[in-house]
Amino acid sequence: MSFLNEMLGAGTATLGYLIPFLFVLTLVIFFHELGHFLVARWTGVKVLAFSLGFGPELVGFNDRRGTRWRIAAIPLGGYVRFAGDDDGASTPDVAALDRMSADERRSSFFFAPLPSRAAIVAAGPIANFLLATVIFAAIFMSAGRSVTDAVIDEVEAGSPAAAAGFAPGDRVVSIDGEAIESFGDMQRVIETAAGRTLKVRIDRGGESVDLTATPQEREITDNFGNKIRLGMLGLKRTTNAENVRLIRYGPVDAVVAGAQETWFQASRTLAYLGRMVVGRESTDQLGGPIRIAKTSGDFATLGFVALLHLAAILSVSIGLLNLMPIPLLDGGHLLFYGIEALRGRPLGPRAQEIGMRIGLAFVVMLMIFATWNDIVHLSSLG
Repeated sequence: MSFLNEMLGAGTATLGYLIPFLFVLTLVIFFHELGHFLVARWTGVKVLAFSLGFGPELVGFNDRRGTRWRIAAIPLGGYVRFAGDDDGASTPDVAALDRMSADERRSSFFFAPLPSRAAIVAAGPIANFLLATVIFAAIFMSAGRSVTDAVIDEVEAGSPAAAAGFAPGDRVVSIDGEAIESFGDMQRVIETAAGRTLKVRIDRGGESVDLTATPQEREITDNFGNKIRLGMLGLKRTTNAENVRLIRYGPVDAVVAGAQETWFQASRTLAYLGRMVVGRESTDQLGGPIRIAKTSGDFATLGFVALLHLAAILSVSIGLLNLMPIPLLDGGHLLFYGIEALRGRPLGPRAQEIGMRIGLAFVVMLMIFATWNDIVHLSSLG
């Protein structure tokens, strides 16, 4: 009986991760591909298939314009296939292109004007950023945002903040010229600035004082047992009902705040990638499907709003990933189009094929590396 209970418990735990994971990933992938689809329809390019997932089709239907909408067995991505495509990565079917009539060419992706092709490709990542903005805006409108004033209650002894001259009662006004509205705003700037000297302006009893401080990288454990490295100065703020206020947003302010949050998430991700490239950041923070699944399950325990927040963050990450100038990804196609615009003609099929193979090899290696990171990460959690 105990064995049966353990099996049931394991199955329930697996569903607890799998269902949120599929919800988050499907939402993000659907809107990414929907961006490609809508702009293709708008520019007159025929769409043969809209697929959520790869591999064998589980269920599908044809719409009145001949597009096959399908859900496939492997839910780790998706694609939109256009007329003239050889596969879901939009590599050309050269033989099919040669056989096309004049009417067929007018609705083919590869014979579309360069601006149309670039717009179709760019629409996917743009849709991800718009989705993130809408989700953040919806959260700000419905739940509001709890903030704590950027007033320091305690300075940790021996910390970078103590060395810089911070004192209890100081109110942080700006960091590197960026206005600070709350303690959370201050934390978000500091967390991503380990090892970088910051210029901090504070209000001390009505007097403006400028300080310089360098956050120190520390490893902390979050509420789910994950180890995270963040920049920290050693400043503390007591959270109680007296110093926490709830900001509620109207529709316009919520959209503005949502766009600002999307930009923050994108800039933080790019900053991490930049530090990683130059060797100032470890690569162990790169995660793959396993870590996304675990994180989705963890966030689901906090409620649906938290899960939506994770979906918005993932949408930003997917948008940025697809803009990387790597053949096979959207950014690689845009790179080819940039070269085409400079040369006045597209790259030859052979050059594009080699580029796609290199891109495929890079993406596969990246997925293997991220999955390995996931396994090591889960092992460290015991």
